[in-house]
Amino acid sequence: MRRPCTVVAGVGTVLVLAGAAGPTAQLPQRLAGRSGLSVTPVFEGWYLNPDGTASLSFGYYNRNSEEVIEVPVGADNFITPGPENQGQPMHFQPGRHWGVFAVKVPAGSSEVTWTLRNRDETFAIPGHRRRNWVIDALEGEAGSGNTPPQVKLDASGPEGAGPLGIAAGPKTAQVNAPVELMVWARDDGRSSGSVASGGRGAVPVAITWFKHQGPGVVTFTPPTARIPAAGGSATTSATFSAAGEYIVRVRANDASGVSGAGHAQCCWTNGFLKMNVSGSVPAGRN
Repeated sequence: MRRPCTVVAGVGTVLVLAGAAGPTAQLPQRLAGRSGLSVTPVFEGWYLNPDGTASLSFGYYNRNSEEVIEVPVGADNFITPGPENQGQPMHFQPGRHWGVFAVKVPAGSSEVTWTLRNRDETFAIPGHRRRNWVIDALEGEAGSGNTPPQVKLDASGPEGAGPLGIAAGPKTAQVNAPVELMVWARDDGRSSGSVASGGRGAVPVAITWFKHQGPGVVTFTPPTARIPAAGGSATTSATFSAAGEYIVRVRANDASGVSGAGHAQCCWTNGFLKMNVSGSVPAGRN
């Protein structure tokens, strides 16, 4: 029988503590199987916002190559101090996912901790404002001036950039009834080491949709799209399998961040759309 264990994180190190006492071991970061393995939070770094607040960026690592893990926000998935729900995901796709969300903290605040319990393990990962963890999420990648795409979720709404991104909603939908979702994006057209600016011929912005929070399955048709760097919009159809409150995330990657990974996090922006899904489809409606 597997013993419960607790995992804590220091700066750049994740340790497994087996039981209340015993030896420590570094937790390997590899996809070791198709299913049955754990998912852990990851602190990516932090950056200053124009208003003097700071954004602490987090991602996650699902060690399974095929299994999607669901950990509802609550006793097994929470952030402290403050409300347990501070925008973290409950839906974890296989593999390593960078800069999935950010916690915005006031000037002078220094640390929050994301705790995630699954597979009989507890992972408590602190996010902090130590100087050597500053990332180039908004100011531009060193040497190229590359900045993340500007994204909005309403044609006349505000724009956002970086892991914190932009939030909108709620938008309403019904169970099993497709609803149209739109995103607008534009980019400077630069990539790592590039001196080219946006406009005609620049690499388009790559759009990808994800379920972030919510009780059921969300199907996006199509799940990906491309938007010209000079600016434009993309549409997807989202279908929800169960009633409840959801957050769907859209990630906009620029030319140097198409894979969704990168330590500087200069190259993509998140958008978070709240959805209220009700009831079932009326009789006679497909």
